Amino acid sequence: MKQKVLIITYYWPPAGGPGVQRWVKFANYLPDFDIEPIIYTPKNPTYPIVDSSMEKEVSEDLTVLKQPIWEPYNLANTFSKKNKEHNAGFYEEKANQNWKSKLSLFIRGNFFIPDARKFWIKPSVRFLKNYLQKEQIHTIITTGPPHSMHLIGLKLKKRLPHLKWIADFRDPWTNIYYYKSLRLTKWADRQHKKLEQRVLLSADHVISVTPEYQSLYKKKTSQPVHCLTNGFDSLENPFFHALDSKFSIAYIGAMFKERNPKILWKVLQKLAMQNKTFAYDLSIKFIGKFDDSVLHDLDSYNLKENLDFKGYLPHEEAIVEQQRSQALILITANQTEKKGNIPGKLFEYMRSKRPIIAFGPKDSQIEKILNETQTGEYFLFDDEEKLESHIVYLYRQYKTHNLKIHSKNIDQYNRKNITEELSKIIKS
Repeated sequence: MKQKVLIITYYWPPAGGPGVQRWVKFANYLPDFDIEPIIYTPKNPTYPIVDSSMEKEVSEDLTVLKQPIWEPYNLANTFSKKNKEHNAGFYEEKANQNWKSKLSLFIRGNFFIPDARKFWIKPSVRFLKNYLQKEQIHTIITTGPPHSMHLIGLKLKKRLPHLKWIADFRDPWTNIYYYKSLRLTKWADRQHKKLEQRVLLSADHVISVTPEYQSLYKKKTSQPVHCLTNGFDSLENPFFHALDSKFSIAYIGAMFKERNPKILWKVLQKLAMQNKTFAYDLSIKFIGKFDDSVLHDLDSYNLKENLDFKGYLPHEEAIVEQQRSQALILITANQTEKKGNIPGKLFEYMRSKRPIIAFGPKDSQIEKILNETQTGEYFLFDDEEKLESHIVYLYRQYKTHNLKIHSKNIDQYNRKNITEELSKIIKS
């Protein structure tokens, strides 16, 4: 008989984004290791991004429990229409915030602790306490953000002390890069840190998505802390598609103002001005959500004619475009606190077997992985000469129909292999 495990997650199809993919894939592969996952998720959530194609990836054999949730986002949106964009990852810098945005952030950070899904905690605990006892489920996993999911786990652990609880942090809590910009009062800051500490000390196991965040949490708790990165799915879109005829350089995802790689636009403009054939062949492919400042910069660098803007695409269509692209752009904001970040997109890019052009801060985890797997090149935001030389190299390879990579050591990032490691934690 398979061991049952309850997974508590806010994000679930039809929600879009990497946080959804992580646990959909884990849930699909866990039965291969004699574990039966059961999903607990809201019945009527407010998702910033909806991708109905993700529903096709959920196993028909999977049990999904849904309970109603009340969220105050309609109230928040009356203060700032940017609130939904913040949920989708578009955080406004202080200089760009009007008084409504500032008020919205203040209310959000100081009144909804740890987040606006806090109102789902009590009804979830009532429902799940009975369900866990009735179904004789002895292991739960909470995944956050939103970190209210961890507080559900915390309260269930208190009521059912013998329950095994695994807390999965897809992003840090009080160490997230924008935490200091949330306009928190001293009282609210203490509350966030106290709740985070209670979760870290009470969970039987803590999971992080990067080695650096694993080290961070090891300093905060004596409980076992594991690193399970995101990964790629070898079964997803197994057929590779013909490459674009153009020299297409694609970015897939959300590009915020702080991720805007102006150095790349500058280099591409220079090469286009020097070589008319390069200018004709170049295609800058944008798939996802892009800050207006990014589009404005493309125009100012005279690259608007080269832009192929496709907007947000369902996940399965985005994967196809990814595989068709000649090269792929990956960006982490140029901030020291972001050097430990490993976007889930990196692993999907790996699966596509297209050269990756990555940007970010010095000593980044991304750079280490690219070097280890030989799947791309990494650049600081002032590596203009090095970047120009690399783009010229890629273009020459493209013109001779020889633009490819010879990756190695990527099996460790196969989602099935990562799920096997998760199964060991569950069974331990």
